[in-house]
Amino acid sequence: MVNLVLSLLAAAWVFVWGIGVWVICKHFLTVDIPAAIGHPMKLRVLDCLFLMTVTWGSIFEKLGICSWPRFVRFVHDLLPLRKEPDLVVSDLRFGTVPVRLYRPRAASPRRRTGVVFIHGGGGVVGSLNTHHGICCHLSKESDSVVLAIGYRKLPEYKFPFPLRDCLVATVHFLKSLNTYGVDPARVVICGDSVGGTAAAVICQKLLNSPDLPKIRAHILIYAALQSLTFQLPSYHQNRKVPLLSRNFDFYCWHLYLGINPSWKSTIMKGAHLPAKVWAKYGKWVGSENIPERFKKRGYQQMPPEPLNEDAYLETSIILDVKNSPLIAEDDVISQLPEACIVSCEYDLLRDHSLLYKKRLEDLKVPVTWYHMEDGFHGVLNTIDMDFLYFPCSTRIMNVVVKFLKGL
Repeated sequence: MVNLVLSLLAAAWVFVWGIGVWVICKHFLTVDIPAAIGHPMKLRVLDCLFLMTVTWGSIFEKLGICSWPRFVRFVHDLLPLRKEPDLVVSDLRFGTVPVRLYRPRAASPRRRTGVVFIHGGGGVVGSLNTHHGICCHLSKESDSVVLAIGYRKLPEYKFPFPLRDCLVATVHFLKSLNTYGVDPARVVICGDSVGGTAAAVICQKLLNSPDLPKIRAHILIYAALQSLTFQLPSYHQNRKVPLLSRNFDFYCWHLYLGINPSWKSTIMKGAHLPAKVWAKYGKWVGSENIPERFKKRGYQQMPPEPLNEDAYLETSIILDVKNSPLIAEDDVISQLPEACIVSCEYDLLRDHSLLYKKRLEDLKVPVTWYHMEDGFHGVLNTIDMDFLYFPCSTRIMNVVVKFLKGL
């Protein structure tokens, strides 16, 4: 009996060790770390840790225990939360939507700016806990009331449920500003990654809501703003850069929209949309709108291949502005509030920010733009990670705080 137990323990140890070796090998075989990113070993460690949790999650999924996204979120929620004595942090529910409210403890002679914060994670990972440190910094350093929204996620909840949760919580907050000491003339919507998608969409949705306070500004941090094309320069240049590879981005994209992944090759070649669609929206999403300096790391524009009608029938949902806020009509974009846009050079979604910035500027919407030359997707989350901290995260926080203070 003792020998059996020892054998099982030895087998388990070999299995665990083997998983670790496999993760490290996969990382070095599939990942590209640009030389310009400071502290490349930190980024390698971050990517390996994420890949490790995804791998174990996939094992549990195959065993029928839980989906891998649920496992990854479970692990993330085990991380200790930042303690901030200068803030009052409250976990609440707006209807059925969990939210977390951050308020400076000190009294204020006037009503504060209110920030609705929608976290990223591709709709798959991320939670109120993973972005807790970010919200603490945001509230404390800008002296703002921050509302973080814990929307439902994949794979259980696809479009439009996550967006609907964000909209419901935002409207509830806007109707309760007096309760939280927020100035109705200074309410800002902020989001990172897919949270930036929701922030842009909500700004558009609330433009003609006379019974609600007007949104003062929106802040988009390496946001996803269009779903039409995977052919932009940043998709080629940064396709293997952590923490958002092109493969993981496509996984989140197809799962969120309920599109069969077998269309991946067709979509990557641009054969999923007809010529009339490219003609209509190409003026906004075409790579010719990207400044030449962002193409220097290598890019060759490829024309879309002939249309696959079946692919178009299944993927036409991407033309919904709730999935691609960048392609809203001029009369909508021109009414949007002032924007603060943060982009990162080594981010798969970098060109989304550049295209959105151009659309706003062309329609005379005020834009404050910051570009992080050494930044990568998800870097802001390292702001409280001690030895895995990247200075770029503090620079992003500083520019966002500066923007909020200037409103």
